Amino acid sequence: MLSTHFVTGAPNWVDLGTADLDRATAFYQGLFGWQWRSAGPDTGGYGFFQLDGKTVGGVMPVTPEQGPPSWTVFFHTPDADRTTETARAVRGTVLAEPMDVMDQGRMAMLTDRGGAAYGIWQPGRMTGFETAGESGALVWVELYTRDIAGAAGYYHKVLGWETSSVSYPSGSYTCVNPAGQDEETMFGGLVPLDEDPTEAGGEPYWLPYFATDDPDRVCARAAELGGAVRLAAMDIPEVGRVARLADPSGARFAVLRPNPRRG
Repeated sequence: MLSTHFVTGAPNWVDLGTADLDRATAFYQGLFGWQWRSAGPDTGGYGFFQLDGKTVGGVMPVTPEQGPPSWTVFFHTPDADRTTETARAVRGTVLAEPMDVMDQGRMAMLTDRGGAAYGIWQPGRMTGFETAGESGALVWVELYTRDIAGAAGYYHKVLGWETSSVSYPSGSYTCVNPAGQDEETMFGGLVPLDEDPTEAGGEPYWLPYFATDDPDRVCARAAELGGAVRLAAMDIPEVGRVARLADPSGARFAVLRPNPRRG
C-alpha cells in the first residue's frame, strides 16, 4: 500500500483542479474533514488540503479552457527532465515541460500512450503528501485504460514499474509496484476501461482512492453535499469495501475501506 517513504515510480502527490474552489473546499471538508490552506499569494490560487495538520494533497482553480475538473496523480522521480524525455521517446505526450515550483520541487505534466494524464514530481523542499493509507488520505490509485499490456510496458519504461496478476472469482487484476520492491509496496492497479460498466465509453484516466472507515456513510454524505455516487459501496473479496464518486464539479475519485491484513 501507499506510504510516505517515497521511492522512484510511487505516487507522491495528488491534486484537484476545480471550477469552483469555494464549493470544492466545502465539499471535501464536509466529506473527509479536510482543511484548506493557501500556498501563498504568488501561487495563482493554489492551496493545500490538510487533515489533522498533515497535507494530503493540493487544489487549484481551473478554467474551462484548461480542461474539466479532475484529480491528477503525481509519481516520484529523481529527475523530472530525464523522465519527461523517456516518456516522449516511448510515444507519451508532454502537456507541460519540466518546471521548477519555486524551491519546492520540479514537475511536469504528461499523458501516457492511451491518453491518460498524470504528473511527475521531483522533490525539492516538499517531498510529497505527508500522510497516506490513513482514513481521509490517499490509499490506492487505478488507471482505466483500453490497453493493459501497452500501459504496463509504457510505465515500466518511464517509471520502472513492475506488474503482477491477482486472480479473483470475477477475473484477474493487474497490480503495480515500484521497481525492485515486493508486494507490500503495491500502490495501484490497471483496469480494462471498456469492461467496467461504470467507466465504459469514457476516456482513459487515473482514479485516486482515499481511505475511509465507512464507504456507505461517505456515499450518503457526498450526495447531501451535492456530489454524485457513480458506483454504490460494494465489497470486493480480499480487498475491502469500495465506492466511486464525483464531487459537485464532476471530478472523479473513489473511497476504500481495506480489509485488515492477514498474518
